[in-house]
Amino acid sequence: MSERLKTVVFPVAGLGTRFLPATKVVPKEMLPVMDKPLIQWASDEAVEAGADT
Repeated sequence: MSERLKTVVFPVAGLGTRFLPATKVVPKEMLPVMDKPLIQWASDEAVEAGADT
């Protein structure tokens, strides 16, 4: 039997200079990918994998 995920770490540190000029206004983890911010895609995937909310 597999254990539930207890902790999820999202490595989103840094200034996002490779995404300039988009990251001058919006943090890179909040940049939209299709219809959702990037961080939401990652958190949705973690919840589907069994992470505690």
